[in-house]
Amino acid sequence: MELDLLVVNFQKKDEKAFEKLYNMYSDSMHGVIYNIVRDHEIAEEVMQDVFIKAWHKADTYNSSKGRFFTWILNIARNAAIDKTRSKAYKNSEKNLNAEFFVDILETSENLNDKMDAIGIGKYVKALGEKCKKIIEFLYFKGFTQKETSEELDIPLGTIKTRNRNCIKDLRAMVLE
Repeated sequence: MELDLLVVNFQKKDEKAFEKLYNMYSDSMHGVIYNIVRDHEIAEEVMQDVFIKAWHKADTYNSSKGRFFTWILNIARNAAIDKTRSKAYKNSEKNLNAEFFVDILETSENLNDKMDAIGIGKYVKALGEKCKKIIEFLYFKGFTQKETSEELDIPLGTIKTRNRNCIKDLRAMVLE
């Protein structure tokens, strides 16, 4: 498969492979990052950092553990969350005050748009409502498990278990 070869070349520090993967995934990564940081300029900066980090850590990617897209998506999500927790971001005038923060996923239709942007819409639609809610908070809104627990008024242990089970169910569907 062409993607597999592209990833192998990326791991070998081939700049053309980097460029192709960047062009393939930058829009999706920007969308995920933007949904967390809520600022296009910051999202662009974080996205570039994500690809540089992926370039330097390319040897840690293992295709037997999952798709390249999922690997880089996790780097992007974590980098965006780290950015929102940084002192500079919190002190920035660009940072949205919590009272002005509009839910990213106000409607199930909007949820579907966001999921389709990263290619998992049809899989998440097949999950139960409990899973959809937890995935919404943890992966699309960037909440921690503790914050999700507080927001949904569900014990932390339950959130952790449901998250693990929901991701396991998603993984099984994707790999079918």
